[in-house]
Amino acid sequence: MADEEIRHLVRIMNTDLQGSQPVMYALTGIRGIGLRTSRIIVDSTGIDPKGVIGYLPDEDVAKLDAAIADLEKRMPTWMLNRQMDPLSGDDKHLLGQDILLTFREDINNLKKVRAYRGLRHERGLKVRGQRTKSTGRRGSTIGVSKKK
Repeated sequence: MADEEIRHLVRIMNTDLQGSQPVMYALTGIRGIGLRTSRIIVDSTGIDPKGVIGYLPDEDVAKLDAAIADLEKRMPTWMLNRQMDPLSGDDKHLLGQDILLTFREDINNLKKVRAYRGLRHERGLKVRGQRTKSTGRRGSTIGVSKKK
């Protein structure tokens, strides 16, 4: 290992991961993969979770990439981050940019059907039932002004 050169950036799933981190922690740099999910990926590929990802050979990086690609088969359905997708009805696990795009699409769909939550998103107000009388104030001050 001493004669090998460390790769400072390892590219997996169109994401640059820090090469100096252990494999299990470096995989959490991919959006949609947490510690539990990365542990499942590492265990299924047989790679040492404490080994530094920058020292891994290209074959092991390709193994990790393939394991992430078919992650839905390796995880129980209760761990997936998109269960019962409204359009298809399938259980999915979204990764990377797909999470952001799907989230934005869901909010736009709520706005389009004029749902209460969609209207709150449009107006920039609290969406989940929080109080708004005294908190959540942004921008210029609203309400009582002091006399000079």
